[in-house]
Amino acid sequence: MNFRDSEASKPIGMFDSGVGGLTIASELLKQLPGEKIIYFGDTANVPYGEKEESQLIALADMITFFLVQKGVKAVVDACNSTSSVALDYLKERYALPIIGVIEPGVREALEKTKNGRIGVIATTATIMSRAHERAARKLDPSVQVFGQACPKFVPLVEAGKISGKEAEAASLEYLVPLMEKKIDTLILGCTHYPFLSPVIKKILGPGISIVDPAVGTIKELKGILERKKMRNISLPSGFEEQEYYVSGDPALFKEVGEKLVGATLGRIYQVPINVKINRRIEMRGN
Repeated sequence: MNFRDSEASKPIGMFDSGVGGLTIASELLKQLPGEKIIYFGDTANVPYGEKEESQLIALADMITFFLVQKGVKAVVDACNSTSSVALDYLKERYALPIIGVIEPGVREALEKTKNGRIGVIATTATIMSRAHERAARKLDPSVQVFGQACPKFVPLVEAGKISGKEAEAASLEYLVPLMEKKIDTLILGCTHYPFLSPVIKKILGPGISIVDPAVGTIKELKGILERKKMRNISLPSGFEEQEYYVSGDPALFKEVGEKLVGATLGRIYQVPINVKINRRIEMRGN
């Protein structure tokens, strides 16, 4: 095996505050079926949306350090909250490709919008960062971006409550103000939100396009791997064959995650990140 083959065979690191990043993992398994994933869900610290910028950067740094120690060849920051404030820091600190989810979603939204009025639903931290607005204005100064913080959404998804009265009530609360702004395109600015897509689509109706940044994010990753000749071409694998770590309860992550993706996740290890991660990590599997 030569150096290129060795690099290509390494896994992709991916992290999120909880189960939300499984939407990105699902897209990766579709577009890059030969790749392996090491996934970290920071379930002990979810939700990320109400945290300070410095906290988000510190958490993203610790998790990325852990993934780098596990020998990944690239990292996908599947969390919009950390992508909006920590991505530049991570790219400067680590010498491997690191991809966020903000710009891929914005690019797709700009392709879809007809009236230049784009809505973004996201966590409070992401909305306050104005990351989507900055990215959109950089690509098209004429576009208008309207943000809506949705603090109830992540707890609902983490609890597996993706339908029913609670999900519908929260969706109405957050979507009606954006509909009043006459948006024609909506970015799901948190990886948890695609699990609520059926409810969101029902409220918005067919006239408003919905953008899930997962597709564009993995398309960008695919391009990077191919340019660097680091893409792994091997037999396709599913959720069960991937490697999972969480900072909270492995059993709860497994139960909710499997319900959301409709597949077996396999074994999940617990790794606390409230202390410095080093080469000797105690892991408890489930």
